[in-house]
Amino acid sequence: MSEQNDAVSIPTGNPPATDKPGFRPAVVAPVPLEAVASSLGIALPPDSAATSVTGVSLNSRTVEPGDLYLALPGATRHGADFVSQAVAAGAVAVLTDEDGARQLALEDLAVPVLIVGNPRAAVGSLAALVYRSQPLDGVSPTLFGVTGTNGKTTTTYFINSLLRALGMNPGLIGTIEILAGGEAIPSLLTTPESTDVHALLALMRERGLEAASMEVSSHALSFHRVDSVTFDVAGFTNLTQDHLDLHGSMDEYFRTKAELFTSARARRAVVTVDDPWGRQLADEAGISVTTLSATPGGGADWTVESAKPRGLGTDFELRHRDGTVLRVHTGLPGDFNVANAALATIMVLDSGIEPSALQAALDGHDPFTVSVPGRMQLISDAPAAVVDFAHNPDALARALKAVRPQAPESRVIVVFGATGQRDQGKRPTMGAIAARLADVVIVSDDDPHDEDAAAIRSEVIAGARAARESEDLDCEIVEAYPRDVAIRQAVELATEKDTILVAGRGHEVWQEVKGVNLALDDRVELRAALTARGFKVSTDERIES
Repeated sequence: MSEQNDAVSIPTGNPPATDKPGFRPAVVAPVPLEAVASSLGIALPPDSAATSVTGVSLNSRTVEPGDLYLALPGATRHGADFVSQAVAAGAVAVLTDEDGARQLALEDLAVPVLIVGNPRAAVGSLAALVYRSQPLDGVSPTLFGVTGTNGKTTTTYFINSLLRALGMNPGLIGTIEILAGGEAIPSLLTTPESTDVHALLALMRERGLEAASMEVSSHALSFHRVDSVTFDVAGFTNLTQDHLDLHGSMDEYFRTKAELFTSARARRAVVTVDDPWGRQLADEAGISVTTLSATPGGGADWTVESAKPRGLGTDFELRHRDGTVLRVHTGLPGDFNVANAALATIMVLDSGIEPSALQAALDGHDPFTVSVPGRMQLISDAPAAVVDFAHNPDALARALKAVRPQAPESRVIVVFGATGQRDQGKRPTMGAIAARLADVVIVSDDDPHDEDAAAIRSEVIAGARAARESEDLDCEIVEAYPRDVAIRQAVELATEKDTILVAGRGHEVWQEVKGVNLALDDRVELRAALTARGFKVSTDERIES
């Protein structure tokens, strides 16, 4: 996904950017530019003592009158290139670095320019200052931050649903959408830019929201998107191979995630300790930690026990060391959704909710049966057809295991690919996993970006074929593209007893190919293919044909 600021190039074919993204509170008290300069430890520019700001923006297209425009350096363009547009839109001051200042010295600007060595690192604190997003008066929403490789989105949806079951009016900031009360705002990043995060938190407080849950990706931490945000409860799901194109190694990936579990970013934490990284995090975290294990005998503070299937989902108990028991149900399939539901439960409990109130909400509302768009989303029952976001080895393995039918004559047909310009090493691994766990493996395209799509497919197929030959696997391996053709082929091969898993893109509705975003929604394509064959599909108003 593309960052929505002026420091990077944005693929064509996106839906048009709106002038007002809807993230901001209705009223922002002016902040003197002198206070901004003081917070940065720099001198106030001449003749600017009377200037005040009422907003912060990284994007000249979303500047509103009274904004401080942040002209940041980027990979392809410098934000200073867009200062004239920002000023024309109403920016009253500019913050940039030395390179940007030299560029702006050639222009006749009518607004003051603040210069700092690393403006990116200053964005979060400035946004917090201007929007007063986390005042010390106890009226901010209770904040839940969830990180990990897999499960972040579902866990935040589960938290949001549980808070509603408790009678609260919560918000949500995540991959799929942003909810500020009843209003949904489409999300372009796993975590928005810090300017938007702080504006959203101020908006939620203005609307009287009592709590909010947020996905916190490693990119968000690396790129300062959650700077100056303090979470009341931080949660950790798991850590598996992903994003090594950014972090270089699993150790660096872990170190980035671990930044969330420090006193500067969170007050307390719930950490799932079912992998070595979780156990290491629990040992090293700089804040109070409650441990959780989805495996009986895991030696954690809270443990999942007595798990029993009910429909597609699971009934289970959460048992504390002291004997306290919570009874929980999730209607979503897979052991990983048991872990997600358990994490959401304990995070809400650790925010200060009484166990009896929590149990009443769990019993009375079944909050973990909420449908999460693009996360194990059921499109039809016969054949069982599911769309999931599984886009890395661990997630793909979990998803394939979760959808495996009980009947021995039923087959699993999987459609998936690998993303271009991302962690090339996981491609053959994902092919091998599909060969081991599916009966028909259809390799297609995910988001090729600027890479050759055929080359990506060949790496995935090589891994699948190698596993089939070396492990004597009985699976069919097919290459099909473009992706809509692959989905139709999967449906053509399926009987009512089979299961189709379309993995990797989930809720996403745009496929990036050579800098162009093409409209593509796996859920729409799968529904259309099933309907064409006469299969009955589910009704979900969030899937727009």
